[in-house]
Amino acid sequence: MTSDHLLDRARRLGQLFRPDDVRAEDRGAADGEDALWPVDADFSFAGATDWLNSPPLTGADLRGRVVLVDFWTLTCINWLRQLPYVRAWDDAYRDAGLVVVGVHSPEFSFEHGTDGVRRAAEARSIRYPIAIDDSFGVWRSFHNHFWPALYLVDATGRLRRHVFGEGSYEETETVLRQLLTEAGAGDLGPFPAPVEARGVEAPADWDSLRSAETYLGYDRTTGFASPGGVVADRPRAYAAPDRLRLGHWALAGGWTVGREAAVSQEPGGRLTLRFSARDLHLVARPGGEGGPVRFRVLLDGRPPGADAGVDVGADGSGTVTEGRLHQLVRRSGAVDAATAEIEFLDPGAEVYAVTFG
Repeated sequence: MTSDHLLDRARRLGQLFRPDDVRAEDRGAADGEDALWPVDADFSFAGATDWLNSPPLTGADLRGRVVLVDFWTLTCINWLRQLPYVRAWDDAYRDAGLVVVGVHSPEFSFEHGTDGVRRAAEARSIRYPIAIDDSFGVWRSFHNHFWPALYLVDATGRLRRHVFGEGSYEETETVLRQLLTEAGAGDLGPFPAPVEARGVEAPADWDSLRSAETYLGYDRTTGFASPGGVVADRPRAYAAPDRLRLGHWALAGGWTVGREAAVSQEPGGRLTLRFSARDLHLVARPGGEGGPVRFRVLLDGRPPGADAGVDVGADGSGTVTEGRLHQLVRRSGAVDAATAEIEFLDPGAEVYAVTFG
């Protein structure tokens, strides 16, 4: 598929842009042609509340260098699938003068602070500087609206390309190399730079993807099918219907549904959903005292076996030990609509969203 086709399709599925849809006036530049953008020539990281992998950086510090600014949040599947390319460019072009700056602007409240970001950076082998943008000050200074978003700035401080969501990797790398050459870099090595994408970082199976990201807190959820609907911010015994339509989900057992997440109140709480995609992911963390929460996944009533994701055994067993995205299912054969049931064997699971690939 062309990158335009992927972009349009992913937008329809709600997979790329959070929390706002792309604005009509921005759509013409979404493929990244040279364009001025409402970012100061002296673009600012002053809103960052902390830094990882580097002392604080300013636009003035980076003048004369080609800069790639990457807005991300650690639970975003679209960022995770983009990351192998950004990491490869950092490895390939750092010595030629490229500076990659990751800006972590958190989507969920538990993503604030440095601890989770530090763990994610270590787990994902991120060496480049990371600005912690808990107050969204850097986000606002770039007039950004999207996770993930890339801004490519030349050595004079002029924005030369912006890309929202996944895709357009060869085009972006071509412009990146052009800007490095303009800045005086010599041999840039092979094109494209070698990329290693495994597990949750592997590209989506766009041809089979028919399910859209679903939030599980009442503030943004859709498709909730438990009889009686959501009771906000209060414990309730929920039940799941016998059948679910595609794109619908339900709870069973004792849960409290909050603004951002549903929280299991007792052992045996279940989350059930009907989906059509190769991959199924769950954003979750252990609540309460933060102890591990064991879970078990069934796919159409059976353990996933060869269709288990990287965070689940063939028998469907897994454990939530920290707040992050967990891959529950990666189907190894033909992709049809299926029903997934996640049973939490311990209380305290906080479930935020399900995403697909």
